[in-house]
Amino acid sequence: MAPGNNKSVEVPEFQAMDLELLTSNKRLENVQQNKPSIAPSAKAGTSSINGVHELLECPICTNLMYPPIHQCPNGLTLCSNCKLRVHNHCPTCRHELGNIRCLALEKVAESLDLPCRYNDLGCADTFPYYSKSKHEQACRFRPYDCPYAGSECSVTGDIPALVSHLKNDHKVDMHGGCTFDHRYVKSNPHEIENATWMLTVFNCFGRHFCLHFEAFLLGTSPVYMAFLRFMGDEDEAKNFTYSLEVGGNGRKMVWQGVPMSIRDSHSKVRDSCDGLIIHRNIALFFSGGNHQELKLLRHRSSLERTVNESQQSIHPKL
Repeated sequence: MAPGNNKSVEVPEFQAMDLELLTSNKRLENVQQNKPSIAPSAKAGTSSINGVHELLECPICTNLMYPPIHQCPNGLTLCSNCKLRVHNHCPTCRHELGNIRCLALEKVAESLDLPCRYNDLGCADTFPYYSKSKHEQACRFRPYDCPYAGSECSVTGDIPALVSHLKNDHKVDMHGGCTFDHRYVKSNPHEIENATWMLTVFNCFGRHFCLHFEAFLLGTSPVYMAFLRFMGDEDEAKNFTYSLEVGGNGRKMVWQGVPMSIRDSHSKVRDSCDGLIIHRNIALFFSGGNHQELKLLRHRSSLERTVNESQQSIHPKL
């Protein structure tokens, strides 16, 4: 029944589907009978799969549709999220949507094997339609987000591209080698109104690491925090351990940990307090009692690679 009318209207079984969907179903049957035609090198098979793939894109948000896939009485489809956004009315023909499921299109999707969306970045695997999205959320070839803190940077890419982006666009200090020195000075250590970020990228063991040092309010307490992130995936990050050491005035503090991956956002790592946290009073003590200026004269970091029997270390100094 077409909702909103005063009399019943019988909708024939195939009238509720788009003619293009019926045509794609027939093409899909031919493709499934001849599996090699799905290969990217076979133009006819690729064209057929692409046609069905386009039918599975929501016309409103352009994302792939997953059950329940809804359709209006005229056979126009859309995803369940957009069904709510358009207030249960078809945005094309203006018919009330009701609760009509496009079971035929859901069945077509169930029979598809599609390449990962990151196939142009190196992922050569194909997946059933309904499990493709889950794979893509964890695909090791998916691009990384820019690890720079303090901005809403939307740049993504592989590690070499991000290293170049950090150097050229964010003007981040780069280090090749295992040691470097830095001195943190804050002219008025009693005021931390806004977070202050510093980032250094260094190359060690043929990998890149982000060393963050920043000042912010932890609750109502002003603190300084240093932590390390690995420019790569979580599994490889676990192959390294690091220690951070800060001191002065005859004292020192040491933190030991495992670097988290840049897959985890900067704010997630910081808010987890997984790093060396220095409260302002202790930082002032390290400065030698001068409460007019904060000087962290010595901040040493070391990183060890745990996958080898003979461990190697780097010793960057902040």
